[in-house]
Amino acid sequence: MIDYFDLEASLSQEERLLVDSARSFVEGEVDDMGEHWIEGTFPTEIIPKMGEMGFYAPNLEGYGLPGVSETSYGLLMRELEACDSGLRSMASVQGALVMYPIHAFGSDEQKEEWLPALGEGEAVGCFGLTEPEHGSNPSAMETRAEKDGDEYVLNGSKTWITNSPISDVAVVWAKDHSEEDHPVRGFLVETDRDGVTTNKIDEKLSLRASITGEIALQDARIPEENRLPGVSGMKGPLSCLTQARYGIAWGAVGAAQDCFETAREYATDREQFGKPIGGFQLQQRKLAEMATQITLAQLLAHRLAELKESGEMRPQHVSMAKRNNVRMARDQSRIAREMLGGNGITADYSPMRHMTNMETVYTYEGTHDIHTLILGEDLTGIQAYQ
Repeated sequence: MIDYFDLEASLSQEERLLVDSARSFVEGEVDDMGEHWIEGTFPTEIIPKMGEMGFYAPNLEGYGLPGVSETSYGLLMRELEACDSGLRSMASVQGALVMYPIHAFGSDEQKEEWLPALGEGEAVGCFGLTEPEHGSNPSAMETRAEKDGDEYVLNGSKTWITNSPISDVAVVWAKDHSEEDHPVRGFLVETDRDGVTTNKIDEKLSLRASITGEIALQDARIPEENRLPGVSGMKGPLSCLTQARYGIAWGAVGAAQDCFETAREYATDREQFGKPIGGFQLQQRKLAEMATQITLAQLLAHRLAELKESGEMRPQHVSMAKRNNVRMARDQSRIAREMLGGNGITADYSPMRHMTNMETVYTYEGTHDIHTLILGEDLTGIQAYQ
């Protein structure tokens, strides 16, 4: 895929191997994602295969996890999203939103029970934060937990939850009404418990090759040891989102790269007026602009990885990268579709599928506008969203 500034020349052997492995996996193991997109399905048979490849939280250490570099993790997300955002979303949620909080905030018993199974793809997890009435303002959540003896009773609902209909465990964030000030706490909720339902959301027009659902909790009882002991307050879920947004910043680049390569190949093959359409100035201008915007996003992602590796990355850095790179992919996928003409609206070509997927990625895990305000506050010291 396009690498105009030859950034991959600086990759380590481990990082190169991961890129090659991920690309080979997608080409050899993943069925036609265009067909899955049309049907609104996800190839669930590859979930354990992705575990065998070490695709879930590979940047974490211990419990059989690879502990690769942050650049390697970003490159993996890029390769998966070059195939489809649904593929990257599945791996991103499993790793950054489920395994990460267990790894960072869980008890030893919770880590031993869940991290190997999730890492190998033997179990599937989901992350319950967004609610029907609370998206951009998750601190206003209404889901509540109340202690009853050596159990917690959970009530509430979460929505737009990737993986929930196929999940074995949900990381649910709720306000603990057993404590003063009702702090936000994380709970590991097995989805086969009484009072837990995970209905699927159908008829999506975007991110169709992803299984999305709800989590409904009606007097769901879980043992006290299912509470994540290592964190209290919004720091818990927000730190998870920072990890996932990092992967999104890389993944969006992969979607844009795939769109570019599809458009470039089409432009050099498709002939009109006696020559390839890539020989016309208007088409060359589009390719030049696409290549420039993708390269800028690549540079941002690589620098973000350096900051993360050194421990200097701030959430605001991630907001800038997620905001810019998803907007870039959204815009450039549209240009690529445009270059394909009428053929571009079919599932035979990927740009329109990427384009519609980007409408979801543009919105989830912090909307474009919210990330704009996060940056605005960081630059001025004035909070604009309250």
